[in-house]
Amino acid sequence: MKRVVKLGNGKKSTLRHVADEGALEGFDIQIDEDNRKRIDKLVDNYERTIISRVNETYLLNTSRADQLADAIARFGGSWKFILFFFSFLILWMVWNVLQFTHHFDEPPFILLNLILSCLAAFQAPIIMMSQNRQATRDKDESIIDFAINYKAEQEIDDMQGHLHRLEKHISEIHLSLKALDLKISSNLKEKND
Repeated sequence: MKRVVKLGNGKKSTLRHVADEGALEGFDIQIDEDNRKRIDKLVDNYERTIISRVNETYLLNTSRADQLADAIARFGGSWKFILFFFSFLILWMVWNVLQFTHHFDEPPFILLNLILSCLAAFQAPIIMMSQNRQATRDKDESIIDFAINYKAEQEIDDMQGHLHRLEKHISEIHLSLKALDLKISSNLKEKND
């Protein structure tokens, strides 16, 4: 799964792409491969936990009728349905046009028009119900995405804090070494004089 990261220059990129470049523009930290893997693992675990809970909640709050409507909408929006329905229409028309068959719906196919109208009348509300539920689910998933991005941002901020503390300690050590070097140099000068 790709993580989208908003860079300091306003552009979006995947976390792997950013790690390949070596740095996040607009930030003063480097993301190496180990840190990228650590962040990905944290985010994946977090995402898996939340999505499983959302799926459980969705299944608990969805009635059998709603699940049936979703299944019908999935089938009605698939190539299987288009091919099946196209085949049905061709067979219907061919059967009722051929000379040697019993014609139960002669051209202009009034019964077929009635069936198509009824199908459209029932299929449209079912698809709309499914779309409404999908919109709710999409909203939940966008909240999850926000939470995941927030968690990743917290992790990056935490790493940045660690880096700043390390820089501070290194700076203190550097100053101590300079002071020690000056002290040793002055002691050596005193001995030589």
